[in-house]
Amino acid sequence: MLNFIYYPVSFILWCWHWVFGHIFGEASGFAWALSVVFLVFTLRALLFKPFVGQVRSMRKMQEFAPELQKIKKKYANDRQRQAQEMQKLQSEHGVNPLGGCLPMLVQIPVFIGLFHVLRSFKPGWGEVYFFDAKGVESFVNAKLFGANLSTFITMPERELAQFATERTSVLYVAIPMMIVASIATHFTARHSVARQTQAAADNPQTAIMNKLTLYIFPIGVLVGGLFFPIAILLYWLSNNAWTLAQQYFVYHRIDREEAEKKEAATQQRQALAPKPGVKPPRPGAKPAPGAKSAAGAKSAAGAKPAGKPAGEAEKQDTPPSDEPAANGKPSTEIPGLSPDRSAGKKQGNKRRR
Repeated sequence: MLNFIYYPVSFILWCWHWVFGHIFGEASGFAWALSVVFLVFTLRALLFKPFVGQVRSMRKMQEFAPELQKIKKKYANDRQRQAQEMQKLQSEHGVNPLGGCLPMLVQIPVFIGLFHVLRSFKPGWGEVYFFDAKGVESFVNAKLFGANLSTFITMPERELAQFATERTSVLYVAIPMMIVASIATHFTARHSVARQTQAAADNPQTAIMNKLTLYIFPIGVLVGGLFFPIAILLYWLSNNAWTLAQQYFVYHRIDREEAEKKEAATQQRQALAPKPGVKPPRPGAKPAPGAKSAAGAKSAAGAKPAGKPAGEAEKQDTPPSDEPAANGKPSTEIPGLSPDRSAGKKQGNKRRR
């Protein structure tokens, strides 16, 4: 029924075994172990972009978490209206709540597919999905530090005998991997929780999920290791190692981007801010009467009246002269008037007296 999962998973495993089989040998336990590890890396690399979108979505949701709390309180008695308002707010901020769950949801069928394929590698079986009988026999005979990759701690003695593996060898290999995988699961969850804002951490639902991921999941890995084949423990260990490295890389890159945006915004505000000692102009304020710039005053001083010849302008600007005329008598001419008009104006003044 789930062949659409089993065949792709077995194909990726076959490709990596073909690569490492040429290096270590087809029946080498290291070749099969590295094939499982790089199967995980391949699948996680395909999910890298959705993971980045998940982180960005979580950061945005943390930014407007207080607004979500207000909506919950405002429509506490109307669940339908509350859901509508929350969806509206998320769409306005460009956040898809299901996008953050995509990488986790995709890993579940991959885990199921790998678990089923590895459990199908048993002595005497023929073809297993993309592997022929020779490939299945190679996996069955391969051992990692004396333990077969399909064996697990609680496997019955009869089945262990089919793999020619002792339980002690399985314990020596499985127990350290269980402990390391459990610790890695705890630190992976701890790194994610440390990135949450205080408002998100105070949310009761988030607090419950944090406790589950910090403590319950690592304990689940430790207990489940009793029933998981060694190859599944390899999958779990390499998956946590990838997650830790990926979180470190993605979170630091997003932090740098946000720091650069804040720095650019700060520089822009500083460029637009008035210089020290200079008061910013009030909106709609008019310049003081008679206030001109130095360049405007200089241009106005050197300007000549428009529409008049240059000679006439010079005559008007020349002040009246107090020097005597050529005949020794003071001049009776009034500046700006012709001689006849000046004399007439003088006689009129005498008659008034």
